[in-house]
Amino acid sequence: MSEQSPAPEVVYDPTDPMNRKEQMFPRLDPSMVRRIASYGQEELVPTGTMLFERGQRGVDFFLVLDGLVEVFDIDKHGQSNVFTMYAARQFSGEMNMFNHRAVMASARVAMDSRVLRVRSADFRRMVAAEADISEIIMRAFILRRVGLIRAGFGGVVLVGPGHSGDTLRLERFLVRNGYPHRLIDTEVDADAEGFIECFQLHPDQLPVVICPERCFLQNPSTSELADELGLTEVIDPDFVYDVAVAGAGPAGLAAAVYAASEGLTTIVVEGVAPGGQAGTSSKIENYLGFPTGISGQALAGRAQAQAQKFGARLAISRQASALDCSVHPFRMRLDDGQTIQARVVIVATGARYRKLDVPGYELFEGAGIHYACTAMEGQLCKNEEVVVVGGGNSAGQAAVFLSRIASHVHVLVRSSGLAATMSDYLVRRIQLSSSITLHTHSEIVNLEGDGRLKQVSWRQRETGEVTTRPVSNVFVMIGAEPNTDWLKDCLALDNKGFVLTGRCAQGHLLESPYATTKPGIFAVGDVRSGSVKRVASSVGEGSVVIQAVHGYLAPAPG
Repeated sequence: MSEQSPAPEVVYDPTDPMNRKEQMFPRLDPSMVRRIASYGQEELVPTGTMLFERGQRGVDFFLVLDGLVEVFDIDKHGQSNVFTMYAARQFSGEMNMFNHRAVMASARVAMDSRVLRVRSADFRRMVAAEADISEIIMRAFILRRVGLIRAGFGGVVLVGPGHSGDTLRLERFLVRNGYPHRLIDTEVDADAEGFIECFQLHPDQLPVVICPERCFLQNPSTSELADELGLTEVIDPDFVYDVAVAGAGPAGLAAAVYAASEGLTTIVVEGVAPGGQAGTSSKIENYLGFPTGISGQALAGRAQAQAQKFGARLAISRQASALDCSVHPFRMRLDDGQTIQARVVIVATGARYRKLDVPGYELFEGAGIHYACTAMEGQLCKNEEVVVVGGGNSAGQAAVFLSRIASHVHVLVRSSGLAATMSDYLVRRIQLSSSITLHTHSEIVNLEGDGRLKQVSWRQRETGEVTTRPVSNVFVMIGAEPNTDWLKDCLALDNKGFVLTGRCAQGHLLESPYATTKPGIFAVGDVRSGSVKRVASSVGEGSVVIQAVHGYLAPAPG
């Protein structure tokens, strides 16, 4: 009798949402169903009826009372691909229920059914009033979005060379906005040749984005892609918000959560994706309440969900380009020409990393030079040498993260060490790691490559010795320049371009340490002159500033 092969070991992954199906697709108890019924209308729906279709905005919430509802997308052959079904006491929806973005899948009735329809506005009212139901729905929606991302359902196909700057730009946008997608890397993927032949593509037309239905975009701009996927908000130019927040980093998201939760109509404008610089971090380990650490993207995603739960709107891929503070309500102009009116403006546009002054530097931005270090960038560095430039916490987090992926990490700083600029726990990890070498008093002097970075040289300034290594990826995390170009005609800035607030503003003590020289406009987070450049302090400033906002909107009598 032959010996049987042992059964393959099944490894339980607690981060896989499919291992939490009871939370992903919960069945509400009858008492909860009765409470939800007071917010909606019961309907008898015949087989085949579409409840909503991919691309629609502001769809309704459906709770199945009897019957079956199937959720599907369209595959590359134009056929329906059913990826989940809702039965009695289960509900439809995912994170798009909390905003006005286009839904990523369609739903239809699989058999004659009885459903409870809750209109979009009533759904928000229900979530605000029914805390226990809201918690179940929120958890399910988050897990469903994670599941969509992992499986690629409802997403798009990105075809292009994996190391191309434009491919990385589009993939980074999709990843940071939590949009399901599949990358077909034309440099390594066996499927790539078939795609290129099928669509008769030339290398200069790549990357392309292919949607399940209709769209075929050749190297689109980020805003074009966002518009096509329905990620952008439709802004009513005549509506006056209580609060408009420019920037969706930790400070901006915190301000949005606290403003919206306290009943203020709130909109957040963000040029790329929620999270700001923090969103580009692989892991933040010194943020209170997360002893094992949390990625910047995960933290930003949770904060975004919180803000939207309370009714804040997020306009992604739209950047503030000017502010008219001579009128009230203030008018914030966006880079696409749209205008937002608001009684209060909170400036939380943060700062951006500086660039290196090296010949040919611009040629390799996006094609070997990065300003973010997440799992996406990490995939480009497997078993290769990499360079991290910078001595702050972001650089330290990047170095530690990359040391588990790359063959070796070279950390370059112009100073004599890290102790003065980096948290001690990161300094110790770098010192103890055999995969990381710290090069002090060092700077990059040469970059070489043929469309892609291939080789990096740096000089030790004290000895003049030049080292050249085969490096294809450099992570630049040096200092910060404020994103305040759009404010120069409106607010007082310090000599580095950061917004003056509180005592700093014209030498006078203002009512709030976050008040600017223009009443009704506040600044929080990294963009503020004198702020502590830490995630926790940015979150604190974003939350505390709302007290001053209330004081401005409704000043105390007398």
